[in-house]
Amino acid sequence: MELSPEVCAFIRQTADALSGAPRRCFMARAVEQLRLSQRQAQRYFGWARDTVRKAQHEARSGITCQDATSCRGRKPAEFHLPRLLDDLRAIAQDHCQTDPTFRTTRLYCRLTAAEVRRQLIERKGYTADELPSVQTIGGKLNALGFRLRKVAKCRPQKN
Repeated sequence: MELSPEVCAFIRQTADALSGAPRRCFMARAVEQLRLSQRQAQRYFGWARDTVRKAQHEARSGITCQDATSCRGRKPAEFHLPRLLDDLRAIAQDHCQTDPTFRTTRLYCRLTAAEVRRQLIERKGYTADELPSVQTIGGKLNALGFRLRKVAKCRPQKN
């Protein structure tokens, strides 16, 4: 069976508008109604044969396969190093001071993220390979409430 390019484009656009289980249901119904094989669906519509196979299995069995999209992606540094946040907090607490103008309750840390990383290696026993980058450590310190910047010294007022 030959399909016109307009029909193929229409079916492809309709499938692209859906996602997940509804998309696979549409794919299975389209393949069944047009009496296509998985290879023909791949050639006409650009669908992966594994996805078409999964869609046909779901249509046949009536059981919808759950996608594990929440399990994808990179895990945060705390997942691999459970003591990292506590160690960051312990190192940063020693070098913190309040805002010199006392206008905010922020704590300013007089360390740089690179220095915190160096102290994690020296004092806490981490290796350089297992620790995250300097930018990541800076982000973790900001998330913990420490602001990494030089503390402005009180300047005498000019007369």
